[in-house]
Amino acid sequence: MWKSLFICFAVFQVISAQKSDIPEYIKQCRRGDPQLLECFKGSLEHLRPYLARGIPEIELPSVEPFKMDALSLQLTDGPQGYKITLKNLEVLGASNFQVKSMKLSEGDEPFKARIAMPKLNIEAKYTSSGVLLIIPASGGGDFHATFEGVIADITGKVSSNEKAGRSYLHVDSLSLVLNVKDVNMNISGAFNNNRILLEATNLFLRENSRVVLEAMQAQLQKKLAQEFGKLANQLLKNVPKDLFYVD
Repeated sequence: MWKSLFICFAVFQVISAQKSDIPEYIKQCRRGDPQLLECFKGSLEHLRPYLARGIPEIELPSVEPFKMDALSLQLTDGPQGYKITLKNLEVLGASNFQVKSMKLSEGDEPFKARIAMPKLNIEAKYTSSGVLLIIPASGGGDFHATFEGVIADITGKVSSNEKAGRSYLHVDSLSLVLNVKDVNMNISGAFNNNRILLEATNLFLRENSRVVLEAMQAQLQKKLAQEFGKLANQLLKNVPKDLFYVD
């Protein structure tokens, strides 16, 4: 009897130790689950509050705000064409996402995911040069943008590597395509608060927000993909592959 109790206690201790190895930000899935993709979608969405506040123990920074360095936009042509440079971009709302669909990587095929974000707010410092609406409009100030109904189609490839006897995933490449339903842009604190220049610039941004979005889209997508890849790998290098599953 005592031997049986000891064995049960030992098994319990092993199971408890294994469970304690699982970080709270990881939601495990069963390998044989016929709804495995749905489980993985839930696991990604389980990460939302942890991404919002960051995970200090693995040095994963908060994505609120999500930070980028700079974007350079050529908005009109010609020697006096209107140019804008955005610096110190901060994007709010990236952690409020929903996984609409996903496809796991098979062989040489990439993984795919469609992510929906209701709203992204972008704040940045900007400088401009050139002529806008026949008015010289060189200056600088604060840039504000709101993207609503954002869909990100993500494609990437992963590999697996061994470390200390355990297998870890690594995102080798990542690309994304953004689709934005509604966009609104404006500036403030520019041109020493010259009302005419400020109103002219904001009129241009209101009437040409899609043009501005198209001008920034390729750079924005590339930078977002780079930063998302860094975040993903910071997580994956700290969590062995087997911890994503429960048998």
